[in-house]
Amino acid sequence: MRGYKHIEQCIGLYIGKRYKNIVEVGSGDNITSASIIRDMGGSILCIDIKPISSRNGLDVAIDDIHSPDLHLYQEADCIYAVRPGIEMMPDLIRIATTVGADLLVYHLGCEIYADGGEIINCGVILRRYVRSQKEKRVD
Repeated sequence: MRGYKHIEQCIGLYIGKRYKNIVEVGSGDNITSASIIRDMGGSILCIDIKPISSRNGLDVAIDDIHSPDLHLYQEADCIYAVRPGIEMMPDLIRIATTVGADLLVYHLGCEIYADGGEIINCGVILRRYVRSQKEKRVD
């Protein structure tokens, strides 16, 4: 379980054990984490600015987080992104704060945003930039 998919597997397992309603932002065609979350019983919505072709039975939506449709995120207790562009971070934080969801991010390399958030080691390093008060499965 090493290499590229190891990251997505660790993220999927961590989120799938702790949250019920999840939104992945910027998923593109990489649906590994989302598929794991769905298979663990989580409700997952994959969002990207472009159409997602690898659906594999997942719910998908097109949205621009710079001008988001907040209804897509409203029920989420966790919003996450894997390797988002640093320019996406202010919008991700704003959306998560607005809807009251945790925001978890896996950055590329040693990139971080602002204070770097709370570090979560789930086999890879996630950073929690927003912590919600919504009830979760486990935490």
